[in-house]
Amino acid sequence: MIDASPCGDLTFLVTEFGKPFTPNGFGNRMRKWCDDAGLPECSAHGLRKAAATRLAELGKSEEEIKAVTGHQTSKEVARYTKAARQKVPAARALGVPLPQAKP
Repeated sequence: MIDASPCGDLTFLVTEFGKPFTPNGFGNRMRKWCDDAGLPECSAHGLRKAAATRLAELGKSEEEIKAVTGHQTSKEVARYTKAARQKVPAARALGVPLPQAKP
């Protein structure tokens, strides 16, 4: 799908005019996509938080998480990953498997 879609340099989602979304523009478009899909409880912010949480559960570094989510500081990442970060050392301490990424 990505290969078949028009995009700019490192931009995967573009407006109908082929330009990268502004942050507000993307949030508004995401709101519309979620509403159109019958998912009023979903949002761009919620998906960003879910991505950060899941990456933390997989043991990814703050730098890796920032690269995926677009957060600028470790403080921003920590806000969303604190609880998830506790799962990783707890699982190691108890000798249980860590969550695995799905292909």
